[in-house]
Amino acid sequence: MQLSAAIERLERVVAATGSPDAGLREISAALAASREVQSFLASHDAELTRMLSALPGTSPETAIAEATRCSLGEADRQRERADTLDAVEAISDALSDGAISPGHVDALTRAGRQLEAEQRAELFDQGDELADAASGSSAADFDRLLKRKVRSLQRESGEERLERQRRNSRLRTWIDGEEMFNISGRFDPATGSLLARRLREAAGSIIADGVPEPAPSDPLERRRHVDALALSRLVLGSSDRLARPGSDRSRIDAVVVIDTTQSAADVGPVIDHGIPAELPFSVLQELFGVESPDVVVVANGVVLHAPGKLDLERSTRLANRAQRRALRALYATCAVPGCTVHYDRCKLHHVVWWRHGGRTDLDNLLPVCQHHHTRLHDERWKVTLDPSRELTITTRGGQIMQTGPPTRRSAPGQSGAGRSTPCQSGSRQSGSRHPIPDEPVPDEPIPGRPVSGRSKAGRSRSGQGVRRTSVSLRR
Repeated sequence: MQLSAAIERLERVVAATGSPDAGLREISAALAASREVQSFLASHDAELTRMLSALPGTSPETAIAEATRCSLGEADRQRERADTLDAVEAISDALSDGAISPGHVDALTRAGRQLEAEQRAELFDQGDELADAASGSSAADFDRLLKRKVRSLQRESGEERLERQRRNSRLRTWIDGEEMFNISGRFDPATGSLLARRLREAAGSIIADGVPEPAPSDPLERRRHVDALALSRLVLGSSDRLARPGSDRSRIDAVVVIDTTQSAADVGPVIDHGIPAELPFSVLQELFGVESPDVVVVANGVVLHAPGKLDLERSTRLANRAQRRALRALYATCAVPGCTVHYDRCKLHHVVWWRHGGRTDLDNLLPVCQHHHTRLHDERWKVTLDPSRELTITTRGGQIMQTGPPTRRSAPGQSGAGRSTPCQSGSRQSGSRHPIPDEPVPDEPIPGRPVSGRSKAGRSRSGQGVRRTSVSLRR
């Protein structure tokens, strides 16, 4: 599509929206023109993404996220779309002409992701046929066509297909804008059939006993509410209490974080209980057995106080619980600038590689999500961490990403951003806590720059002989 044609379509849209007498025919034509303009722009977005990829020392995803104010995940999807258009010229032309939508391209991207390299090339070689099919169908119909093509290219027996589906089982969780915990999963048909049956049985039992009130009045929403209760019952048990205080299975690693940084002083202490959503302390105490959370005091990226031994030197490659707890107080998310993956979903990365003499000390550990941990491996990023935990990442292409000391006052999407449960003043709580198993800190393929000038001022290096800090909480 030429620029003049795109402008003509845009004028058609503006004319329709500005006409109070526009009827169904005019509005429908304007919507179609709007879709064609959006496809035209998406085609040029892809070209801009390809240009970014060609620039030395540039991360396309980061540049896209900053320029368009989207998330890194959305930017990564835009990069994948550009890769697909680059590989299938006929689809690229159809998008530029407004004959197909970005949704058609995304369906082709998903299909290609399911195939091995040779199979993907065979699918993409059918570019003209794919473009014709996409131009004459909705994105949903095109997606169904691609699924049939994928099955044909995979040439699997029923058993092989089931095994592949089992390998492709996935589950993800996130916190939405209302601070609700969300779950999304995909399972192979055999497992799905069993899960569906168990959910139906649990939901039927809840309905037979009487749905707990309050419940939605809308029949569809009420049924979904029952399904959610059924899943909770299957996972957590049927008791009204999620767990008895003091039981090992109920323990969550709640940490009181006191950030004395001047810019964070107005926030006060917060309780981090594993997900970025607020919970009253009384609920943590009643349902999860949290009596006296451990307290970590931080300021300007430095841990001033934390219980336990924070420096293990060369005695072990594995981070201990005290180190993970202290780092959680510093970081609410992955340390890579712009990443919003919660701390509990991150790995602890040796800044200086263990095989190159790196120590399992707090100053040499950094929380990194799976996505960026893989990029650290595959793209050989160089990581530098200074004594105040100011982070510098240099990619193989020469791009430099930097961020200041982590703080929970950071803007969303920056290192240290996140929400936790505020502590409130009141009666002091006491009690003991149970440890959680250590998790491995994997080796890194490329060593980082050694940490120099480590700051120990005002910092408790070990829980031995150190007075435990208390914090007042209100039930």
